[in-house]
Amino acid sequence: MQMPVDRIRLIERSLRCFVFALLSLLPLIGLGLALLAIRLHWQTWAVNDGVWNPARSYLLGGFCLACLGFLLSLVAIALFGLFGFAF
Repeated sequence: MQMPVDRIRLIERSLRCFVFALLSLLPLIGLGLALLAIRLHWQTWAVNDGVWNPARSYLLGGFCLACLGFLLSLVAIALFGLFGFAF
């Protein structure tokens, strides 16, 4: 049986992943936050495998947003590399 403290930690980690993922949508600045959110997602998923997570939608949404933020930062880096020196 899962203790209430464990469930609270699980919810907090899921919400933290979502917040980091939202902040990862900032180009360039969000690259590190995207990697942090992705790592937090995998750690939370691995530690609590098979346990009911009431904040599962935040964890999955955070993962998707973090991947989008990561790609957005890579595109921003590529565009800056191509056109940054022309100005």
